[in-house]
Amino acid sequence: MTRAVDDRRAVTGKRRIAFAAYADEGRLPGLLVLLRSLALTNPAVCEDFLVLHPGLPDEAFEPARRLHPRLFPRPAAARLDVLRVTDYDTVIALDTGMVVLGDLGELLRMRDGVGAVPQLLPEDPADDRRVLLDDGLLVIQTAALDEGLLGRLDGGSPNDGSLDSALKGVLERVDARHDFLAHRLFDDAPVPENVAILRFTGQEGRPGYGPADEARRPYELDDDAFRDAYCALPGAKHPDLLLHCAGPLLERKPRVDLARAVAEVHRQQGRHDEAVAVLTPVAGRDVDRPRCHQTLGASLMALSRYEEAERHMLLATAAPDIAARNFGQLARLAWLRGDEHAAHDYARQGLDADPTDGTCRAWHERTLPAALRRDEADAAAAPAAEQYAHVALFADGNENAGDKVLPEAVRMCLDTDTGPRRWLSVHVHRLFDERALERVNARRGLVIGGGGLFLPDTAPNGNSTWQWNVADATLQRITVPIAVFAVGYNIFDGQVYRRERFAESLRALVRSSAFFGLRNRGSVERVRELLPPELRDRVLYQPCPTTVTRRLAPGWTDPERRDDTVLVNCAYDRAGLRFGHDYGHFLSEMATAVRSLGKHAEVRYAAHMPTDEKFVNDLRREHGLTLPVEPLYDATNDELRDLYARTRLVIGMRGHAGMIPFGCGTPILSLVSHPKLAYFLSDIERPEWGVSVHERHLGTRLAERAEMLLADHDAAVADVHDRQRALWDVTQENIAGLRKIFG
Repeated sequence: MTRAVDDRRAVTGKRRIAFAAYADEGRLPGLLVLLRSLALTNPAVCEDFLVLHPGLPDEAFEPARRLHPRLFPRPAAARLDVLRVTDYDTVIALDTGMVVLGDLGELLRMRDGVGAVPQLLPEDPADDRRVLLDDGLLVIQTAALDEGLLGRLDGGSPNDGSLDSALKGVLERVDARHDFLAHRLFDDAPVPENVAILRFTGQEGRPGYGPADEARRPYELDDDAFRDAYCALPGAKHPDLLLHCAGPLLERKPRVDLARAVAEVHRQQGRHDEAVAVLTPVAGRDVDRPRCHQTLGASLMALSRYEEAERHMLLATAAPDIAARNFGQLARLAWLRGDEHAAHDYARQGLDADPTDGTCRAWHERTLPAALRRDEADAAAAPAAEQYAHVALFADGNENAGDKVLPEAVRMCLDTDTGPRRWLSVHVHRLFDERALERVNARRGLVIGGGGLFLPDTAPNGNSTWQWNVADATLQRITVPIAVFAVGYNIFDGQVYRRERFAESLRALVRSSAFFGLRNRGSVERVRELLPPELRDRVLYQPCPTTVTRRLAPGWTDPERRDDTVLVNCAYDRAGLRFGHDYGHFLSEMATAVRSLGKHAEVRYAAHMPTDEKFVNDLRREHGLTLPVEPLYDATNDELRDLYARTRLVIGMRGHAGMIPFGCGTPILSLVSHPKLAYFLSDIERPEWGVSVHERHLGTRLAERAEMLLADHDAAVADVHDRQRALWDVTQENIAGLRKIFG
């Protein structure tokens, strides 16, 4: 199965980071020590590692490749050619004489200039000048290098101060603990506890450096000892590095604990078939069996192997501490298969195991007999031939507020009545089985969307690998017209997905659809890339209907006055993909922006989900700022639209924290951590309304742009209305076509 990593750094502004070291043949043993120490002291870090070399054969790097999954040799004339690397935003240049002893997070978070540690010259103790040694640590922000820097280095000799002169104006001093010279430890002085990088310059094994040698010795391991040491480390590990180290160990001797850890990585990255393959040989062993069954059951459910999944989840309920969680999964599995009564029973058993479990409580309430009878009555509210079937994510409870607004907005495009008399709701995540097929084929047509349904991991299934749980063969038996309406390609930057199966499902859907409209032109381009030439022109642009709310909502009137507020929203799902190493930077910069904006309006926080409130908690804890919270997940659709229509500006990270207020006529700024935000701003020809969460001067730029919109607010609102007009023209044309399709 083909796996693809989606890389859209150019769209999101996400920093591309690499480590680098120069190695000739004599330095290769030191490179191995460096790589082992980096992994064992920073187990959650696994950036690209560039090995600059003077033309060594490729096979010379095989020992290093066994230690690092993303190691890339590059020919170079000298070590300082690292300053010529331009395809990364940040390059951390190390030396093969270095041993990493501590956390390098401070270096990974650096954003300015070129960081280095000025050193005393070791040759002359009487000389107290500090200079930059050309084999020392360099933390290079490539944007800080001008074209003349290398020219200023030319002609200089090592350690004569030429590097100091070349970096004048961009040098950022780094604490000496990140490049601590071992020669300072003569006479067996102990290594200071706070040293993060210890650098040897020929002291290895020499008398008088015993403690320094002892600090280096734990990283002089053979491959299997290194892999065992890495896999045994407590706490978080980088998934790529864990898979790289654990694979050879599992091939030699299957281990239940390690197999489960590897399977969890595969599962979290959407490689559910690999998770099953790793766990199946060890699932019957006695060690950690319930947790093994839990991971195996979740992976099988994601592959739509439901009967097998149910068996393993039931075995997992044997462990009291995870019983409720697995009963909650069993309730969801039964609901996916259309068995609400079994779902209700599993949820009740989960509450017996843990009366406080929120997932089981939600499934218990959702599958109450009264709720089921109400759903059946809604489905029979009008003759089937007068209804549309609607496949969508129908959120309830404290789920994403945007997902509650969206289905109603889609329905407004075709009918002023958005309720069950005119619409049969088909939840996108439920298995589209024979009963669902029969009910849909009895309607006048099928609408699929909107929302970012082309996403592999919110509710994975083995039938389509995107959000609609439908097999190709079942899809092809739908006899009524199909309209894919305002769906988005929602793959995150850096996300892994099953490209081959997704492309097959996509082709089947395009062929079966009478209308296929995606909600931004970026999604149109990405989906067309996956289709054969004869299908590409069938993929059209249909803006998300939330962006034209003022035109769709019956009886809409623009507010006569607006509250003197600015609403901020952030998102935390897949935080690693959103922020990388830059969350602390993002939070600090947002504190700067909030303080500045507070001089012009009251800053409040709009939470689309309860988890969004992490921003408020972190901002208060780290920066002493408190924001009032608007819990939009508890609001009705009308209340949410009213709030967004009455504020003066919305600064949002979620897609619908931009599209909904824009649709209500409110100026917006987007915190870009996902390509879809940049795609939307490109569609309305206002890319300046977006600022990457990785932007070096995020706080200042965000505040400046916000203050401009607030200062001439009437003009900003008029601009939103003008941008919206173009989206409405496209939508009207597409609606006219849909009315013909559906008769």
